Amino acid sequence: MKPIKQLQIVSAAALTCVALYSGTAAAATLDDVRERGAVRCGVNTGLAGFAKANSLGEYSGFDIDICRAVASALFNDSEAVEMLPLSSVERFPALQQGRIDVLSRNTTWTLERNTLFGEFVGTSFYDGQGFMVNKQSGIRSALELDNRPICVGRGTTSELNVADFFTVSDLRYVPIFFENEAASLAGYIDGDCQAITTDRSGLAAQRSAMNVPNSHVILPEVISKEPLGPMVPPNDSEWGNVVRWTLNCMINAEELGVSSTNVDNPNVGSTPSIRRLLGQEGLAGQQLGMNEQWCSRIIRQVGNYGEVYDKHVGENTPIGLSRGINALWTEGGLIYAPPVR
Repeated sequence: MKPIKQLQIVSAAALTCVALYSGTAAAATLDDVRERGAVRCGVNTGLAGFAKANSLGEYSGFDIDICRAVASALFNDSEAVEMLPLSSVERFPALQQGRIDVLSRNTTWTLERNTLFGEFVGTSFYDGQGFMVNKQSGIRSALELDNRPICVGRGTTSELNVADFFTVSDLRYVPIFFENEAASLAGYIDGDCQAITTDRSGLAAQRSAMNVPNSHVILPEVISKEPLGPMVPPNDSEWGNVVRWTLNCMINAEELGVSSTNVDNPNVGSTPSIRRLLGQEGLAGQQLGMNEQWCSRIIRQVGNYGEVYDKHVGENTPIGLSRGINALWTEGGLIYAPPVR
């Protein structure tokens, strides 16, 4: 078949057939996942608090729990997942090639990524890029990084953001590039650079895994907006809705006070909003192609948004992140979900 751009005349009927064929071909992810019996999830190769494997190869973390929540909604089994660790360079080809169903890997939502690689289904974590230095360097501000070597990972939004920062700040930029985040961190630890840059949550995670975490400080400047969230393949609204509303279920559950500890309490469904969330009223599950208990399964097996945040990256973890802008909108943050109705 000739490429469409080479055709001179195409009938309306032919265009309709092409559109119908394309929609049918693309909207197959949910069927494939059900047939496989597991959700294939692209995750970080290792980022404490977000996605990290133990000695047995078992993954846990904030991004991992989003994948597990999708499996809970579909299969009533949070372990019905297959994790594929991906570097920053590997992640988008894996999504485009159909090797994964969901990319849940501290990935920033940008226009280019949305138009070229897949669909973002929501923001699960609001972040911003920063810098980390060794305390002994005496550096206390990013404005003191003039002409200092900076470790930067390839294939990330950090690569462009840091160049913009140095240009706007009229500072001399000395980047030391590495092929991935792990290599960038290794370069920083080995002393190849005086600072390392990436998302501030990533810096906190990297610091927590160091031999002496308190020897390193994250500088106060936030140089970018980094809305992080899961991605799905393009042109598949059916599957996109499953993952999108999985995240929305977790956020709504926290806002409505429904958690893993009380979801089975007969008295918890005291409002119409909670009853719809838990499948006691309405047809949300049917509209998504799932069982009406889809959201209650997520809350029971994985937890609401706040539970997942506190468990993996909250103030009482080695990562030690306060909720900040990741607090609910009712508490002054940006976390907000459309209603289930």
